[in-house]
Amino acid sequence: MRAVTDPDLTSSNAAPRQQAPSRRPLDRIAFVASARPEAREALHRLRHRYGSHPLEGADVIVALGGDGLMLDTLRAQMQHGLPVFGLNRGTVGFLMNDYGEDDLPERLAAARATIIHPLRMRATTVSGAVEERFAINEVSLLRQTHQTAMLRIHIDGAVRMDQITCDGAMVATPAGSTAYNLSAHGPVLPIGCGLLALTPISVFRPRRWRGALLRGGSAVRFEILEPKLRPVSASADSQEVRDVAMVDIQEERARGMMVLFDPDRSLDERMLAEQFES
Repeated sequence: MRAVTDPDLTSSNAAPRQQAPSRRPLDRIAFVASARPEAREALHRLRHRYGSHPLEGADVIVALGGDGLMLDTLRAQMQHGLPVFGLNRGTVGFLMNDYGEDDLPERLAAARATIIHPLRMRATTVSGAVEERFAINEVSLLRQTHQTAMLRIHIDGAVRMDQITCDGAMVATPAGSTAYNLSAHGPVLPIGCGLLALTPISVFRPRRWRGALLRGGSAVRFEILEPKLRPVSASADSQEVRDVAMVDIQEERARGMMVLFDPDRSLDERMLAEQFES
């Protein structure tokens, strides 16, 4: 997935980025909330204060919860394209704005947009079934038992690593590079950089391999070696497919989702700050 922001979020000497489409007025709000008590309480108060429209008649979605709710909401909006403005009623809230109940229409009008393109995962199981899922943060492969995973990595049709023995591996988007990818010592990718991070998890052999940076349009294939002896699962964000034999991953440029941020809380700034936290 590649993410791009409005040009006015960047300095005048920054590399040009794809411009977010012009936005219609965001007057009709649809609220959604996670199951957390604080999110449900906020949902009741905000609906009472600002009213609420059904999704099919709304201009914007305000999501109350954490990053998990934001990911679920964005996946649900792939076909419809409604912008999503998150208010943090969860834990980390990296993709959310600070919670506040005042001046919500003014915040929506002033918000800056980031366009996110997801990864498409096509997983083939050992039984021959094919499962397709979409990921906003990353597609990850993990061993299912005490046996290490053995993978072969293809990039754009060519074998780039004949065998890697590890706990797993992932392909992360720029917007997802500060999540699981960063915990696995993968690189943080700036928004709009046009890259994906291929990051291994607990590598045994080759011991010094730390992953690779790929262009955003790369077609990645993981071939699972000895999949019955060494079973592996594949997950597109939280959507898991077990006992996979092969996993194909590619950015889905035809699908885009608009995430809204307060001007002082842009995703660019958060990702930059994340790299300097102690």
